[in-house]
Amino acid sequence: MMIRFISTRGNTDPVGFDTAVLQGFAPDGGLYVPDRLPRFTPAELARMKELPYTALCITILSRFIDPGIIPANDLKELVRQSFSTFSHPDIVPLVPCPGAPAVSIMELFHGPTLSFKDIAMGFLVRVMDYLLEKDQRHLNLILATTGDTGPAAAHAASGLNTIDCWPLFPKGMITPEQERQMTGLAASNIHPVGVTGCPDGGDDLDRVVLNLFNDTAQKQRLRLSSVNSINWCRVMVQSAHYFYAYFRACNRIGDPVVFSVPSGAFGNLFAGYLAREMGLPAVEFICAVNANQTLYQAFTRGVFKHHALISTCSSAIDIVVPYNFWRFLYFAAGRDAGRISAWMDEFDATGEIALDAATRQAVNKGVTCVSITDRVTLETMNTLFASDPAYLSDPHGAVALAAALAQQKERADTPIVCLATAHPAKFPETVLQALDRAPGTPLPRQARHASLAWDGKRRENLAVQSLDRLEAYLVRAVASVRETPPKA
Repeated sequence: MMIRFISTRGNTDPVGFDTAVLQGFAPDGGLYVPDRLPRFTPAELARMKELPYTALCITILSRFIDPGIIPANDLKELVRQSFSTFSHPDIVPLVPCPGAPAVSIMELFHGPTLSFKDIAMGFLVRVMDYLLEKDQRHLNLILATTGDTGPAAAHAASGLNTIDCWPLFPKGMITPEQERQMTGLAASNIHPVGVTGCPDGGDDLDRVVLNLFNDTAQKQRLRLSSVNSINWCRVMVQSAHYFYAYFRACNRIGDPVVFSVPSGAFGNLFAGYLAREMGLPAVEFICAVNANQTLYQAFTRGVFKHHALISTCSSAIDIVVPYNFWRFLYFAAGRDAGRISAWMDEFDATGEIALDAATRQAVNKGVTCVSITDRVTLETMNTLFASDPAYLSDPHGAVALAAALAQQKERADTPIVCLATAHPAKFPETVLQALDRAPGTPLPRQARHASLAWDGKRRENLAVQSLDRLEAYLVRAVASVRETPPKA
């Protein structure tokens, strides 16, 4: 019997993989989760250990996807296409951390937009296109981004007949390089929107998107879906890189490995939790956060509370409502959808919930949360570069590295894998600040990338709207889009 997908709120009927992917949010406002998780035995893990990354992905994804929806050969081709544009033969290579023999760095940024979002986004958008073409349908993808999700979605959807993509970003709160990765695309089906007046950054935009999706009639009329990490397909695909890294970091199946994960919306770390629940053994996590304290307070005090946004040098994880934490709570609370629904309603009403003792204990099982300041983030970038000028971290990977190095003594010789989620070339001003170089100083080679070169001649594709007018603008703009826009 194949897996079906249900809502964390528990108020929708189970659906197939295709429906869960194309809808994004569940109709009751919850997040889709599988009705059961596949489990890999030690013998199966031993056979998976030597698989290359794409073959490993296929093995894991096939446990979730009904072959009646995507036949095995089509799934293999979709996975192959999804990683065909990655620049590294290993897709997600592990490299040593300078000066720390027990620490390695998994580079997740070798895709077309130089961030880990490419890993799942390429597959998700190709799957959506595959399903929509079969049914001769069209969707409008609306998503909020704090810098990396939007470019990955825009590039993956560029030129598709089945999809129009509307990446929303808080204007002035992402880097110019990230913005140009969206606004520099000439494809007529990509519609970037810079939004002004966002005190809570991407979280303000998430609320607008959620309002649009909660109006079921409007969602259907406008043919809306989303590819944020609320889409189940994203976290499902991201679970594969935990298996891949574990197999390369350990000597034998069962050895302990720690993952340090820069965490904002919590989708990447939830994918690691998912891998552990599927049988990846002896895995612990460091939830590495910046000065935004929502996750830190949840893990250390058992209080999930909305905090005012703090702008940091690791801007892509400047998130105050990590939406995938609801998925994590769903499993930690024993899949009690009624409790999750009540908590979500309470959080919407008051901005805060307190976890009961049993859930708090489950949440903290194998997870340590560490908060890293901007000062420490920048110092970590500087120290590692000084130790080995061949290696330069981006500010988000530096958050994970700083957290790992702070925890290293407590974990003896246990391997720690830090997730590097973006290329440093996307953050040139932060790199100069970290290396104590004046603005305008030439960047080191490691902080440059040919794909980000900008000659100023390309036409900017951008609409700018204020937050208070955004929802009305999107309703009008999305309604005006043709059913099947032409390819670029």
